[in-house]
Amino acid sequence: MTTISAGIACLCMFGILCSIGVSALAQDAPAGFFRTKQVDGKWWLVDPAGQLFISKGVTTVSFAQDRIKGTEVSPYEQTNTAKYGTQDAWRDATAKRLMGWGFNTLGAWSDERLCKVTMDGKYLACAPTIDLGAAYVSRKSKGEQAWLHGIFPDVFDPEFQTIAREIATTRCAPRKDDKSILGWFTDNELRWGPDWRGKDELLTMFLALPAKAPGRIAAVEMLQRRYGEIGKFNTVWKTSFADWPALRAAGAVAPPVIRKEVYAQNQEVERQASLKDPNREAFVADCDEFSSLLAEAYFKITSQAIKAADPNHMVFGARFAYVPPKPVVEAAVKYLDVVSFNCYGTDPRQVIRAYSVFNKPLIIGEFSFRGKDSGLPNTRGAGPIVATQQDRADAFAKYATLALSQPNLVGYHWFEHCDEPREGRFDGEDSNYGVVNIKDDIYTTLTQTMTQINAKAEELHRAPTAK
Repeated sequence: MTTISAGIACLCMFGILCSIGVSALAQDAPAGFFRTKQVDGKWWLVDPAGQLFISKGVTTVSFAQDRIKGTEVSPYEQTNTAKYGTQDAWRDATAKRLMGWGFNTLGAWSDERLCKVTMDGKYLACAPTIDLGAAYVSRKSKGEQAWLHGIFPDVFDPEFQTIAREIATTRCAPRKDDKSILGWFTDNELRWGPDWRGKDELLTMFLALPAKAPGRIAAVEMLQRRYGEIGKFNTVWKTSFADWPALRAAGAVAPPVIRKEVYAQNQEVERQASLKDPNREAFVADCDEFSSLLAEAYFKITSQAIKAADPNHMVFGARFAYVPPKPVVEAAVKYLDVVSFNCYGTDPRQVIRAYSVFNKPLIIGEFSFRGKDSGLPNTRGAGPIVATQQDRADAFAKYATLALSQPNLVGYHWFEHCDEPREGRFDGEDSNYGVVNIKDDIYTTLTQTMTQINAKAEELHRAPTAK
């Protein structure tokens, strides 16, 4: 990277004071909406005034965050009603508090009306999740949840495109001129293979759909193209179908191989296993090709639906829960402005580098650390558990600093604003994720460290990348 010798102080749109070199200013980009720019080999976000910045966000900033599982009771809502009286008073105090800590973005599932709060000319941008795939799954399966139950939308069904365009028209079109929109997340943590929600491959999941389902028809057609002769398919899949019509009429087809979760697979172990068994290699190739077809359809349809309704804002994709098979990312990068992913752990560099090979800007949609000293059970939920609040602060500082050292990283969003109820939220999570607790008390040690790191995020990102 070219060293920037002439630093100047600039006040970005969000009021984060940062030193940006003359050569790094995105002054050649037209004023208007948030966008991305690569400067001296590093990716940046660009604000509507043309200044480079890093998105520093917090998710789930909501007056009534998290109801206790099986009830309509939100302890945080009860706190806020007693403390602030009205939602507008809470919004004003909360938005200013977040900006005071150096945050400039509302992450997923946040109250977008906080964007209207200003402080010394600053405001928070927002990155809404509009759940295009999840909405399809919910409508077609009588309320089942794509995220919770691991159901991938049938993107080959024409109704999927209809629903995507309907939601984009309703949610995105009215805000196409809104300067507070950073970009749109299409979904959250869709399932891209075996994971914590089940061992099935996407291909076998689609083969288990009803015979007339467009997705099942597409799966069988792909297999017929790949094998030509049903006997070759039978050999690989250990089945005994008489012909292709018999497969089309069949129900679920058992996989010949059960693989580990995507994130638990070792590339070399997988390679060696396939070398020993050509049939296994063929089955894995079948799964990869179908995943590619699914990803191509999903990202094309969702991105085009949003861009048709709102050509001014970026599309961030579906917040990958783990690095999916390579064909999935290869399809995604063709349509996304920024690739989004969630990354729980202590060092995000390996994950960031896995996505960086595609040379797209990247944004971390979720990361967090939980403290044992919070008094919460921490029995369910993603991410490391550390001993104390000081350890949470130290872990944040290390994580954010390492992330910012990566050239493709343009943002990080902490999960989440308030702690979860000790009784568990809708899925049972009961963890110390908050920057505030249920009583709206601030985790001072954590937020002081966040303030320090957020203030120098651009400087850290601009520094030469260590080899």
